[in-house]
Amino acid sequence: MSSITHIIKKILKITVKIILILFLFSILLTLAYRWINPPVTLLMLSRATGGAPVNKTWKNIEDISPHMVAAAIASEDNNFLGHGGFDFVAIEDAISEYKQGKRKRQRGASTISQQTAKNVFLWQGRSWVRKGLEVYFTFLIENLWSKERIMEVYLNVIEMGDGIYGVEAAAQAYFHTSAKNLSKWQSALITACYPNPRKRNPAKPSAYIVNRANQIVLLMPKIGNTEFTPENIKAAKERYRKYKEKKQK
Repeated sequence: MSSITHIIKKILKITVKIILILFLFSILLTLAYRWINPPVTLLMLSRATGGAPVNKTWKNIEDISPHMVAAAIASEDNNFLGHGGFDFVAIEDAISEYKQGKRKRQRGASTISQQTAKNVFLWQGRSWVRKGLEVYFTFLIENLWSKERIMEVYLNVIEMGDGIYGVEAAAQAYFHTSAKNLSKWQSALITACYPNPRKRNPAKPSAYIVNRANQIVLLMPKIGNTEFTPENIKAAKERYRKYKEKKQK
């Protein structure tokens, strides 16, 4: 009996060490990606094993059109600058609409921060384990990266077509221009193709994509200033705080 107890203790000790190593590695990797651009993602590798190309060119945030930043926020995460990684108001609204059987929202409650964490660190699929890790990595990037860095990484790793990753590759493939020169309409068309960019083409938009792009263009000026200055982010956080308080009343 004592030998079995000894084996169990040894296994537990090894397990704890492995968990601790993985925990420290995750923090160090996330911290490194604050300055180092992620070279590849699990999604890229998965698609590549299936025969799809990996077309990507990294661009710093200053070399990406402000229209693309605004379109991403308008389309995917209206409160990106104000929340701490999770838009609890959007989550509550999504749950409420689901319970009432409504399908009004064009997107889910997943924030740009969550999508970035998922794309950079995790595999595709749905499970409680993956969702838990997504929450964990979202917390890490929100605390170790700036909002500007999160947006920069997001716009460089997100899938924007079959084998097309990041806004520079998308701009070149669909509009024969650079990410820096994307117009408001082109930016809206690209983001309108989410969440099925492999089945939709912003250069040859369907009636649905045109309609969705129009909605994004109309929303872009309403989301306010999207500059990543400390003053603007502070103001966005205050607006989001008041917005939450108003919704909770």
